[in-house]
Order: sequence, then C-alpha cells, then structure tokens
Amino acid sequence: MTTDYDVRRTNELGGSGTALDELALKPTGLPDADEAEVTESPDLPGADLSDEELAVPVVPKQADEFTCTRCFLVHHDHRRASSSGEAPYCYDCA
Repeated sequence: MTTDYDVRRTNELGGSGTALDELALKPTGLPDADEAEVTESPDLPGADLSDEELAVPVVPKQADEFTCTRCFLVHHDHRRASSSGEAPYCYDCA
C-alpha cells in the first residue's frame, strides 16, 4: 500500500483534536527561566577561577582505599577485583 504524504491529514479517531496552527498562541515577551540562568553566569572554558573556593571538602585517600589503575578512581578495598600481587583495579573495570 502506498501512502501519499502530501495529502492533508484528517483526524481518523474522531476526537476534537486541534492543529497547532489553529491555536491562538501569543508570545509573552518574558524570557524562559532557563535562559535567564544561562545569561547570569556563563562559565567559559579557560576562565580564570583562581579566586574561587572549593565547595566540597577534599579528603586524602584512606588506608582501606585504593586507586584503580584503569579508571583512576579511588575505591574502598571491598571493590578490589585484582589479587594482591597485581596492579589494583576495581570490579567496574574487571
């Protein structure tokens, strides 16, 4: 069966659907909230952030943690998939 895509479509379900062209949409003139947030503080690549402070405290690696040699993330020892003689890697990288 061939379909002619240029023919105007009809509502075969019998509902009272309204085409988007028939709706009376008026622009409000107000920008979206997302656009306002973007224009307030654009973070540009290579921007000087030397005066910024960290919002998250940095904790050094603990004695019961290891750094995976494949993904370079710090994991707890129970996530270690390698044996003690091999280079440490986690279960996600195994």
